[in-house]
Amino acid sequence: MANPISNALAGAALLPRGLRLMTRRPRLLGLGLIPPLVVSLVFGAVFVLLAVNAMDLAAALTPFAADWGWVEAFRVLVAIALLVAAGALMVIAFSAVTLAVGSPLYDRIGEEAEDVLGDVPTAVEEPLLRSVPRTIRQVLTLVAISALAALPLFLLGLLPVVGTVVGGLLSAVFGGWMITTEMVGGGFERRGRFRLRDRWAAMRRQPARTLGFGVPLFLLLALPLVAIAVFPVASAAGTLLARELLAPEPGRPEPKPSAPAT
Repeated sequence: MANPISNALAGAALLPRGLRLMTRRPRLLGLGLIPPLVVSLVFGAVFVLLAVNAMDLAAALTPFAADWGWVEAFRVLVAIALLVAAGALMVIAFSAVTLAVGSPLYDRIGEEAEDVLGDVPTAVEEPLLRSVPRTIRQVLTLVAISALAALPLFLLGLLPVVGTVVGGLLSAVFGGWMITTEMVGGGFERRGRFRLRDRWAAMRRQPARTLGFGVPLFLLLALPLVAIAVFPVASAAGTLLARELLAPEPGRPEPKPSAPAT
């Protein structure tokens, strides 16, 4: 049985490997900074607006606590929990929106990574009339799942000290899983794996490697300026991970390409 720690470290090492690949393509690296820059400006403004009004939102959500002697401390806790949950959701949404906005560019980055590594798959073409609605459905699905997960993370964050720490850790694990789902998409689609369930099935077979890649990436993307620099590198690294997740295991038949569906 593979060592989970070594697998997690191998997943984390994909980001430096992606960086080495991108330094061979400086023009692509430069172009890859533009979509996350644009999207981060929008998302950053939204988060700042949320942070400025966090206490007012906390008060609106907790009218029942108005007569409590420790209402201010409780509402500070609610505001922090709200920002943690919203931050996790926004990082995932940031990744999904950036990939959608820069789709042709990040497809090119993935293809360049495949060319450097060799053994390039024969790309499975999907008609545009299928590709666009499928992509929209998948982005909305991932954002909806993340929004649903934000509620229990928010409630967990209401527990003093422990809840904030545990909620932050769970946010990183959940966020890392969802970010990985997005980042491996191009590599899967080039091999005819169009469904989200195809990605999740492969990720579940190697959870340590998946989270070793996804959790550090989620934390990096949570830092606005860092996220801009990291994103094109993450796109290349996601291609590396997709190749590893889809590599045939000894004794396991290679899965057949899926029909283009959510």
